Amino acid sequence: MKDREPESNIDPGQSWEVDFFRPEDARGVASLFRVVYGDDYPIKTFIDPQRLVEENAARRTLSSVARTPKGDIVGHAALVRSAPFERLFESAAGAVLPAYRRGSMGTELVAHGPKVSAKKFGVEVIFGEPVCNHVGMQKVAHLLGWVSYALEVDLMPAEAYAKEKSAMGRVAVLLDFKELHCRPQKVYLPGRYQKTLEFIYPGSLENRELASSSAGLPSQTRTRIETQFFDFAKVARMAVQEAGADFEPAFKKEEESALGRGVVVIQVWAKLSWPWVGEVVERLRACGYFIGGALPRWFDGDGLLMQKMTGRPNWEGIQLYTDRARKILDFVKEDWAGLRGGR
Repeated sequence: MKDREPESNIDPGQSWEVDFFRPEDARGVASLFRVVYGDDYPIKTFIDPQRLVEENAARRTLSSVARTPKGDIVGHAALVRSAPFERLFESAAGAVLPAYRRGSMGTELVAHGPKVSAKKFGVEVIFGEPVCNHVGMQKVAHLLGWVSYALEVDLMPAEAYAKEKSAMGRVAVLLDFKELHCRPQKVYLPGRYQKTLEFIYPGSLENRELASSSAGLPSQTRTRIETQFFDFAKVARMAVQEAGADFEPAFKKEEESALGRGVVVIQVWAKLSWPWVGEVVERLRACGYFIGGALPRWFDGDGLLMQKMTGRPNWEGIQLYTDRARKILDFVKEDWAGLRGGR
């Protein structure tokens, strides 16, 4: 049976309410995503009804929907498990039928996860990645009290926004966080980025003790890196779970493998709970990586984002809503320029 097309079959102007996802909503969600993003939406969970039901049943995805009295699905947002810490979820997969975009639906869908789903399912931290080719979702995140901690440069290809024609080049995203449950921890600041991280941390996160990172890499620890590939975006994400004296050769081997797959963006996540994280940073800098920002509770303890592109970043395409985000961009761009002698 073919999914019906929402634009031609769903009447505009109906009342609606935001609610938890039900299995019978799955076909409506898939149809919604096809209308909004086209058949090539890269995250197949949201255009495959069976997969969407399975992911919600497994609690890896926590979908919220905007449903009309007739049962039509006119909006969707989700919390998705996508970080190393299992109680940190990403707010993602937002879609609203064009005829329903003038009201508050988008904001209410995004708010439903932290207010309702998170409490029900034990989520401790929420993060989002509002795109920077426009400021629409940045405004929503700011309204909901989320705070920017990092900037992911050139994360998404322009092709992902072809239907809405909103991008001329690769698209950066912010990393905005909202901590629902605080955990005391000690955070080690690499000397190179002390100024940047001191700007990011004060007044925005509770129960953090900031210290300087001055230790050398532990000689008895073997480096362990877990890499995820996102072929549609040509992105590799490397989570450094352990870093020892063998970090440099181990990392270069992993990087060569990623570049061999044709990626154009590599992100590295390191742990700010390590007294030796500064040494990891220096070795990454020597390989051409620059800062993205902090990652609260990324590993349960906080993380640090480092990143590298094979070409020149699309700085000109970045639009930012808050002064805080613009300051983070200044730090990121300055660090990138420093790798090239200030150019």
